[in-house]
Amino acid sequence: MPEFCTCGAQLPPDARFCHKCGKPQREEPMVEREEVLAVPLPPPVAAAAPLPLNFQNPTALRVGLLAAGLLCVVMMIPGINYAAVIWWLAAGYFSVWIYRRRTGQRLNVRGGARMGWITGVLSCAILTLLFAFFMLAIRQMGGLAALKDSLKDFSFQQGSVDEALRILQDPSKMLRSLIATFILLTLTCTAGGALGAKILGKD
Repeated sequence: MPEFCTCGAQLPPDARFCHKCGKPQREEPMVEREEVLAVPLPPPVAAAAPLPLNFQNPTALRVGLLAAGLLCVVMMIPGINYAAVIWWLAAGYFSVWIYRRRTGQRLNVRGGARMGWITGVLSCAILTLLFAFFMLAIRQMGGLAALKDSLKDFSFQQGSVDEALRILQDPSKMLRSLIATFILLTLTCTAGGALGAKILGKD
């Protein structure tokens, strides 16, 4: 190490620079900077598109079965099953409300109508199964004649009982009645679902 700088100033031991003129007194090793590689960020996760409202949608299927099951239970309660159209509307509305609670998805009117239609179709399927079991039970009892004898005590409903027995005795009337019930029930549940989506969409 030099004791004097070229400017004439005396340097202290191990001086790196001249304290007078600032001239470097020794070579400094070059420190190489490590290049920091930028880590690429993962692509943003796109929000999952809502499933279409059909029988392939498990949530819609479960909600429709729940609403249809409750509707069928209500339809079998004497005294309140006369206002069938109101309960069918309520089943469509209820299915939209439950679907929104479970998924957090607000349905538009078309989606609400589809949810109500699913509920109506499932209600018809359950009612058809119950009707089939009812017909099997009648056969076990001894047929329609035995059923008519067992219903003699219900004189206040005798007119509707006779009409129901006439329909059951005529297969063509029975088929027409089932088709009319299917159309009316599904359309009413569809209207109830659309109404539910319209009202609940305002919240």
